[in-house]
Amino acid sequence: MQRPYQIQRQRALKNFEQKVHQENPNLQMALPLAEVVGRLQQGMKQLAGLLLKQAMEQTMAQEVRWMVGERHQRGPDRQAYRWGSERGYCIIQGQKLWIGRPRLRDPHHRELPLGSYELFQRASLMEEAVWEKMMRQVSTRKYSELVQEFAQAYGIKKSTISEHFIEASRQKLQQLLERPLKSLSLCAILIDGTIFRSEHLIVPIGVTTGGNKVVLGLRQGASENAEVVKALLGDLQERGIDFDVPRLYVLDGSKALATAIQRYAGPAAVLQRCQVHKIRNVISHLPESYSCAVRARMQNAYNTVDHTEAEQALRRLHRELEERNPCAASSLAEGLEETLSVHRLRVAPVLRTSLSTTNLIESAFSIVETVCKNVKKWTDGDHRLRWVASALLYAETRFNRLHGYRQIPFLLKELELLALRQGMKLTRIGAA
Repeated sequence: MQRPYQIQRQRALKNFEQKVHQENPNLQMALPLAEVVGRLQQGMKQLAGLLLKQAMEQTMAQEVRWMVGERHQRGPDRQAYRWGSERGYCIIQGQKLWIGRPRLRDPHHRELPLGSYELFQRASLMEEAVWEKMMRQVSTRKYSELVQEFAQAYGIKKSTISEHFIEASRQKLQQLLERPLKSLSLCAILIDGTIFRSEHLIVPIGVTTGGNKVVLGLRQGASENAEVVKALLGDLQERGIDFDVPRLYVLDGSKALATAIQRYAGPAAVLQRCQVHKIRNVISHLPESYSCAVRARMQNAYNTVDHTEAEQALRRLHRELEERNPCAASSLAEGLEETLSVHRLRVAPVLRTSLSTTNLIESAFSIVETVCKNVKKWTDGDHRLRWVASALLYAETRFNRLHGYRQIPFLLKELELLALRQGMKLTRIGAA
């Protein structure tokens, strides 16, 4: 719950912004040339810091004039009066700089906040700057060495930076878990689980009809069990994912994932088992002397364009494995048809490569590993979730469009035809 003074500060900021748009006054600054030359000798950023501070002080002075009038002028309608000044601070490029702050009081001697000062002091500016640099592997210990660009900067020590990052990363986690998804037109959803710092995490990534990749959520659990997956899909549904839309779901082979998706999406779900995971599972049952040949044959089968030819190649391999290694044969047969869904949909080769595996999620987690390498000790609570959510959102800003995205319209057409053949009431992607 917000305190009365916090509400008053927010109201002051809103009033100040409205006044600026109404009046739109000009700022005039006079700087001693000797001081300008001195700051230039120290570097352009030092001069920029001086100019910014002067602009802020002039802005606060203008707001004071709006509220109480000019100095030494009496006004019958005056609702406040000057009360000296004190040392305050502003945020410039993720650093705190001292600044002189004028003070105002009302007739009852209560402090009145300045909207302009609230704007300059806004903590989110510091938190966002800290978050950006931490995502680029700047440690809290080295933060002050790398970013102190102004001689008067303060508040960038290790403990302070840690506090700002905790708040910023907590906001990023909330953003990832709560942002609405209804406006997204998704042709495919990839879901995979991974072990991160001894914790099991499940991540869904959506592919829009324009080929853009979007991290949809994050779920922490002991494993990919039914309850964890159910909670994940339920959350996606609440935030706007329509499971009645025909869509491709690329999974890592987890039975809990497949069962949960079929429960939510029913016949609208076309399941594609990750081919890389399937190859790994089969190879794990074979001796090294034989595994390379089996790997090559499976890869050649999956690289075949025609669905029938690819299936026949895998069936032949299955028959051979039955005689040589029944466990490997059983692993190959389990869900074999679901590893060929992109072939059955006649997806173009380049797009098929992108949508036949969950490599996209593994690629995102490679960025997570890089971002999190400076963390030496992991604690309980939301520590892992905050870092992983932050790193995933950072990775999202670096995603390229999906390879083969120009072929997505043909995929959508095949999905719709499949839905019609199954007698479904067609719900087109993006129609909601």
